[in-house]
Amino acid sequence: MNKTIEDIISRRSIKKYNSKPVSLEDLQTIVKAGEYAPSGRNKQSAIMLVVQNEELLEKLRRLNQTSVGQPYTGDNFYGAKTVIVVLADKNVATHVYDGSLVMANLMLAAHSLGISSCWIHRAKETFETAEGKQILKDLHIEGDYEGIGNCILGYTDQIVSAKDRKEKYARYIL
Repeated sequence: MNKTIEDIISRRSIKKYNSKPVSLEDLQTIVKAGEYAPSGRNKQSAIMLVVQNEELLEKLRRLNQTSVGQPYTGDNFYGAKTVIVVLADKNVATHVYDGSLVMANLMLAAHSLGISSCWIHRAKETFETAEGKQILKDLHIEGDYEGIGNCILGYTDQIVSAKDRKEKYARYIL
């Protein structure tokens, strides 16, 4: 089996990170992989916000919970010190799919570099709030963007094994 297929099969979502930062060089490599995700009609509707700034990370953690009416109970990014927020232009019909493919490429690229990742949902709800919209405005991001996902990145000592795949996942019609 080739390394790409091995990486796809062995990648797991990790929910426990240490404080070791992801290097700028590795981040640039991961982001490059995200940039080359397929997109509908090659519209490239997605954008990525690469965040390691602790103040902004804390705002994103809080909004991730409070945007859906939950009280903020702490670090729902599991200690990760990096998040790549994927947003996509709502005016492109395939924006959710485009952003989802970016998320997949980010997580697979990270895994190939020995960096753990997890998709944290509720980016959509986060950036529908007034505070979420203000974050985009403060970052000079103009347009009608929908949050697709938060890709947290970092390092872990946690070992996660694969769960069995469901029966009849694939059906061959040959």
